[in-house]
Amino acid sequence: MSHTPKSQYENNKLHKRLRHQVGAAINDFRMIEHGDKVMVCLSGGKDSYALLDILMGLQKSAPIEFELLAINLDQKQPGFPTHILPEYLQQLGIPFQIIEEDTYSVVKRVIEEGKTTCGLCSRLRRGILYRVAKETGCNKIALGHHRDDILETLFLNLFYGGKLKAMPPKLLSDNGEHMVIRPLAYVKEKDLVRYAGIKQFPIIPCNLCGSQPNLQRQVIKDMLQQWDQQFPGRIESMFSALQNVVPSHLADTDLFDFHHLQPGQMLKHGGDTAFDREAFIATPPVVSKTDVADGITANRVINILDTRSRTLPQQA
Repeated sequence: MSHTPKSQYENNKLHKRLRHQVGAAINDFRMIEHGDKVMVCLSGGKDSYALLDILMGLQKSAPIEFELLAINLDQKQPGFPTHILPEYLQQLGIPFQIIEEDTYSVVKRVIEEGKTTCGLCSRLRRGILYRVAKETGCNKIALGHHRDDILETLFLNLFYGGKLKAMPPKLLSDNGEHMVIRPLAYVKEKDLVRYAGIKQFPIIPCNLCGSQPNLQRQVIKDMLQQWDQQFPGRIESMFSALQNVVPSHLADTDLFDFHHLQPGQMLKHGGDTAFDREAFIATPPVVSKTDVADGITANRVINILDTRSRTLPQQA
């Protein structure tokens, strides 16, 4: 890894950006509060390593006090290097536990050979992590899903599930006992790839189980990556859309009371005024590659769009 003054500057810039984005997500969604005990789930992948690293840094400088407990679930996949995570966590000096559960045998017994095991594996893993959180007194469970994971889930549900649903930055479990948080919700995957290289995390491959990959998710991932290259700013705009939902302009009768909608009502999102800004949609926003390289924010995209909309001729 190069350590020239320029590369060192860029590395520091990336680190500051990631800390800022994680801090913003924690603040926006009130993910971590004073006195929390946060269970950080480590898989051995770049995302969870980065999550733990950034949370440890924030723990030292945050105006509140909270505990971190690193947890790895050893699911007994053949060839899993059991020494890597304990050695790494011992070097960090952070409290940790390695939980051993042979979910691999269960999944292999239930799922047909050659089919993806990820769905069942994740459900079994989630149940175990909930149990461990309760046993260890952790009131928050931190997962390493990032912005790209959230958008991929949105399109998976849209294309294959018939739902307008993504992956929330903060989620209460079905039984109401566990709070799941995703502090990397604002972070780009490509930034995490670069950060993992800089920090030289001891990455453990995720293909040890021999399962076929989730081809639908890979299709969505490839689509988003292509859009990101061809249309700078599109990904940021899509993520911004998740934070700017207008229920009255969708078609879900449970989400919005169309049945009782009457003339004279004042709507929170302003009736047909939502259409007033749609004239500029046909003309893409001017977003430079420099902006994208510097980590353009969702607010920056909105400002660009607002500027473009004000310069368009008003329609009668």
